[in-house]
Amino acid sequence: MMSFKPVWPSLLTTMYISTLLLTLFGIIMVFSSSIDYAVDSNLDSTHYLVRHLFFLVIGCAVSIVVLKTPSERLFGLSVLALAVSIILLVLVLVPGIGKTVNGSTRWINLGPINLQASEFAKLGLIIYIAGYLARKVEEVRQSWWGFFKPLLVFLVCALLLLSEPDFGALVVVLTAVLGMIFLSGVKLSHFSLLILLTLAALALLAVAEPYRLARLTSYTDPWVDQYDSGYQLTQALIAFGRGEWFGVGLGNSVQKLSYLPEAHTDFVFAVTAEEFGLIGALLLLLTFAALVVSGLRVGRKAERLERLFQAYLAYGIAILVGIQVLVNLGVNTGLLPTKGLALPFISYGGSSLVGSLLAVALLVRIETESLRLLATDGGNNAAKAEQSARMPRRPRGRSPEVQHAS
Repeated sequence: MMSFKPVWPSLLTTMYISTLLLTLFGIIMVFSSSIDYAVDSNLDSTHYLVRHLFFLVIGCAVSIVVLKTPSERLFGLSVLALAVSIILLVLVLVPGIGKTVNGSTRWINLGPINLQASEFAKLGLIIYIAGYLARKVEEVRQSWWGFFKPLLVFLVCALLLLSEPDFGALVVVLTAVLGMIFLSGVKLSHFSLLILLTLAALALLAVAEPYRLARLTSYTDPWVDQYDSGYQLTQALIAFGRGEWFGVGLGNSVQKLSYLPEAHTDFVFAVTAEEFGLIGALLLLLTFAALVVSGLRVGRKAERLERLFQAYLAYGIAILVGIQVLVNLGVNTGLLPTKGLALPFISYGGSSLVGSLLAVALLVRIETESLRLLATDGGNNAAKAEQSARMPRRPRGRSPEVQHAS
């Protein structure tokens, strides 16, 4: 009797398809959610769509460059990536260069376009941490000083992000960095203490500023003050309620008609749920899950090949994308306090779109190099590494010095 074995798509195929679907759906939702806002702002109805497509072209061009660049070169430039990240975050705070919107100074004014520094600083910081872990992984695993050194570097970026302020970006990149350190095989006692200190620090930061405290109190029961501090969340919840199972149809959202603030940016997921219903929202989340899981598997395969920089970079990117999706979902549904954080590929925002495409391009480059390396080592090693990429184990004690050339 013949046994049936399911044929799963390759990691490259999964990443290509999920990225294409997310990008195309993002184009649709940016246009759908921004029409009314553009008209109310005395702009052409396609204004935000055209700008989104412009940044899509830029993102694709940058991605092509990344796909042709060996990851070993990036490994050698990891310190430079950190320096560029810090410079971008400092420039945002320089009067005349940084642009303030809704009380936050997060953008660098470049004439017709605005560059959100944190979107690229997040990637730069992850590249640096990946390089540090690849060089010093045994020190990180064994000693307190090696464990805390990368966190001191992160602290500099964290202070700059808080100065904007951009608490959402801080939480996202902090989670990615902690995930990378955990997956490097650090001692559980060290990591547990770090988690406790991190939670305490985040709690203090959350109540230190009046606007953050107001968001915390309004998110616990937004209906108490539904026309002031709880307005945005209540309108988002109404959008979810109107969508029900199958949605009201593409373009038929009522909440985007000036009822829900930031409908085309931070709260585009609520509009998606209204127009496509719970089923459509779940399909979108499944597409994100496919991309994130593929990224983690890319990292696992690279780690089995002892390409540690590539492995930690893939882990960091996958966690970064995944946590951004989860935080945006939590904010839209009222599970987390309101904060300005884009939904990758779906929200309007040029920096977010370019950064997301760049992140996927890095994953594709890492996987392509791993496949080439496996091809030179023979089919048996390829099958072994592919099987190992599916195993949820955290290896310890491997020499960190082996870095294969691309």
